[in-house]
Amino acid sequence: MPALHRLAATVCALSVLTACVPAPVSTDSPTPEPDSSKSDAIMRIVRDTMKTSHLRSVIVRVTVDGQEVVTEAVGESMTGVPATTNMHFRNGAVAISYVATLLLLLAEDGKVGLDDKLSKWLPEVPHADRVTLRQLAQMTSGYVDYVIGNTEMNDEFLANPFRAWTTHDLLSFSTRHPLLYEPGTNWNYSHTNYVLLGLALEKATGEQMSTMLSDRVLRPLGLTGTTASLTAEIPAPVLHAFSSERRAAFEIPPKTPFYEESTFWNPSWTITHGAIQTTTIYDMEATAVGIGTGRLLRPESYREMVSTDLRGKTRAQPGCATCMPMTEGYTYGLGLIISGNWLMQNPMFGGYGAAEGYLPSHKIAVAVAATFAPEAFDTEGGNENGAELLFRRIGAEMAPDDAPPMPPPR
Repeated sequence: MPALHRLAATVCALSVLTACVPAPVSTDSPTPEPDSSKSDAIMRIVRDTMKTSHLRSVIVRVTVDGQEVVTEAVGESMTGVPATTNMHFRNGAVAISYVATLLLLLAEDGKVGLDDKLSKWLPEVPHADRVTLRQLAQMTSGYVDYVIGNTEMNDEFLANPFRAWTTHDLLSFSTRHPLLYEPGTNWNYSHTNYVLLGLALEKATGEQMSTMLSDRVLRPLGLTGTTASLTAEIPAPVLHAFSSERRAAFEIPPKTPFYEESTFWNPSWTITHGAIQTTTIYDMEATAVGIGTGRLLRPESYREMVSTDLRGKTRAQPGCATCMPMTEGYTYGLGLIISGNWLMQNPMFGGYGAAEGYLPSHKIAVAVAATFAPEAFDTEGGNENGAELLFRRIGAEMAPDDAPPMPPPR
């Protein structure tokens, strides 16, 4: 079954003492030597987690206050082809943070208001007069998800993962249903929210999402390896992915091997068109820092993005697969996840898993991308996001005093 998502990491800052001398001296600070003990510890965690979580490949990058601790790739992209740190992969929900940032920037410009009703821009969408742009960004609109728990859409996706989906296709699975709850009174992860939000921002500005994201978010953050596409194309070199998630759909017996390449499954179902992207581990780390510091936003907008106000205000709900209480381990802000004190995203779909996060107090950034070995998948074809587990373990190594919370035992 396609997708969902989750989060985190931390450590120190360096100071440089400059002596005063009569002769002119360079004001440039020397680059600190990498901490090889930290790098070695991280790579031990990577290799241990690859074994226990059955990861085929891992690409990891960790920095502290902009200084590299480690950037390394382990495992294979394809049989006999090692993974490398310059490979491209799908970033999925990482782009949600870009869209939320764009919303806040447009609100700063006065082009939209966070509390504008969706009906101002998309009056034809059911329930649009009850839902605000803020509620879409925070996933508190109540719209049914067209992915998680949606058997009709999942059956069609699994039957043909190469299908190119239109936004009309996707919304037809969700907006015709009643809202799950009165907007603003609960939370549920729903891809529907960001498809609608993207369409609304395009309507409000008259510009394409891909152009706005490039001009206002990606280029200002220095993301040179992140590319939007409406096709399944991935720029070379490519980190290849493999999956067993269609096992149950094909009724393949548990003891019969089933493992297929999923690299070029079409990702057009994942988010608003124009924000469907591929990236690199360097851009993932730069995203963790740029979004995590609120570099592009005014302080009041950044506070909106990282707010934990939903804690204690949401709940599980019958008939809602992704309604849940917000906790210290997982709280949704505007387009990102707050886990402990870490700010993160954790995409997983189509044989790819990833996690990136930033710990503001320690200026630590962690970015992990992973693919999965056959043993990672259960008898139904399901699997866990081993990249997120790896992110949390690295976070604990880097900031033992402020580690990202580990999920409860299953």
